[in-house]
Amino acid sequence: MNHLDRRQVLAVSAAAAGVYATSSLSLAARKEESAPSKLKILILGGTGFLGPALVEAAKPHGHEVVLFNRGKTNPSLFPELEKLRGDRDPKKGEGLKSLEGRAFDVVFDDSGYFPRHVDASAEILKKSGTKHYVFVSSISCYAANNVIGADESAACGQLADPTVESMGAQYENYGPLKAACEEAARKHFGEATTIVRPGFIVGPGDPTDRFTYWPVRFSKGGTALVPGGKDDPVQVIDVRDLAEWMIYLAEQRTTGVYNACGPKERLSFGEMIEACMIANSTAKTAPRWVPLEQLQTLGGLDLPIWVPYTEATRGFHTWSNAKAVEKGLRFRTIQQTVNDTLVWWNAQSADRRAKPRAGLSAEQEAAALAKLG
Repeated sequence: MNHLDRRQVLAVSAAAAGVYATSSLSLAARKEESAPSKLKILILGGTGFLGPALVEAAKPHGHEVVLFNRGKTNPSLFPELEKLRGDRDPKKGEGLKSLEGRAFDVVFDDSGYFPRHVDASAEILKKSGTKHYVFVSSISCYAANNVIGADESAACGQLADPTVESMGAQYENYGPLKAACEEAARKHFGEATTIVRPGFIVGPGDPTDRFTYWPVRFSKGGTALVPGGKDDPVQVIDVRDLAEWMIYLAEQRTTGVYNACGPKERLSFGEMIEACMIANSTAKTAPRWVPLEQLQTLGGLDLPIWVPYTEATRGFHTWSNAKAVEKGLRFRTIQQTVNDTLVWWNAQSADRRAKPRAGLSAEQEAAALAKLG
């Protein structure tokens, strides 16, 4: 796998930032089976990126939400909620002691990266009487990405050393670690386990700036370097759609394994770029499409979200989401996600906007375009 393939594939993770508002647009469009009962929900994390979206998605339904975390990320967020302090690592500080004797209808684990940590939390919560464990895994758990349209039956990666607790120099352990975490959750909750495997989680509040790079770049004018071909596939899921669906899964007590990739129908990278252009129509930014062969002559450029539609990564952005859609997953349009992401970005501080965390700098892009001629 060349440097472009490896860097993009291993970049997939559900990172943390803060989303303080969401829309029930997806839930409103979904025909629910029955009026949900009020749930007692525990979120392991809850103040990063997906966690706050889960809180906001739960609010309209009157669910009781409790957060468990270290109190280091956005500690002032959600002052109205009960917050249990501790550490995912039972060997650190107070560990999981604040969870002892606490029973919940459902726990959302969106901060589990090492199987020892997931095993410990699942064990203590099961013993306390918790009914349902929802683990947020990743599309990166799969061993290969070369099959177009593969589903949840595809083989997962395996750790050479099952005791490893490091992502690895090239993040090569991330996917197999997530697969091992899935097994740790199932070990204790069995059929009462739901495994959610997202791809790129995007939208307002995304701390990685991977998706955000594109609408922001097209707000700046000039010629934008865009990788690959217009018809290359891309899969992203708006954090609000993911959170609303996960709440729905809990309400319906839906278990099983699901690829949480969007949208429902195939989305091309060209269509995503077109949405960025529409959102920034006055900027008059022109895309310069650069095929893989030319990109490889430019070295390791950071061109986020895109993955080469060839050979080992041909199936990466084509995972089947049919099972998730059947169980109620709905998607807002890519245009809505682009528009809302841009509004969120423009509301950030000048210092934050001056330090994007992904993509090309103006100087890097200019140098690459000059080399292309």
